[in-house]
Parts: sequence; structure tokens; C-alpha cells
Amino acid sequence: MDKCAIGQIVFSKYGRDKGNPFIILALEDEFIYLADGKLRLVEKPKLKKIKHVQLTNINVKEIKHKIIQQEGITNSEIRNAINEYFNVTS
Repeated sequence: MDKCAIGQIVFSKYGRDKGNPFIILALEDEFIYLADGKLRLVEKPKLKKIKHVQLTNINVKEIKHKIIQQEGITNSEIRNAINEYFNVTS
């Protein structure tokens, strides 16, 4: 898997946030903007190189649709989407 997309769940491979799940909010060349709705908020997403994340096959269609339609998304929506797929305490 070598393609990433808005709304996709990824895991950080390096840094203090290693192993944590995030959702891709935006793509920019070799960088992506990530949020987990808890430590990395929608208002201040984490900028990370694509090669520093582990991609998954999980795409959250509701989040992707809202971002593409430029509707507002909340941190609780991000947290709930991650918790839906993983047993992560918020």
C-alpha cells in the first residue's frame, strides 16, 4: 500500500506519537496533516512526512466527505471514528 488519501487512518512510525492512530486531514506533496482529536486537534493538525506513517486500508468516508465538501469536522468526530475501528481510550 503506497497511496494515502484524505480520511484514511494511519499509524505514526516515529517520534513521541509512535504507534498512535491518526486520520489524514490534508495532503501536501510529501507531507500530510494528521489529527487524532485528542492531542492533535483539527484546529492544529500534525504535519508529518508520508514515509513516517504506516498506512492502513481503513478510510473513514464520513470524514473524507466532510473535508472535501469543506464542512466543519469536530475533534469528537475524529476520536469517534478512530475508536470505531480501534479500542483506543479517549
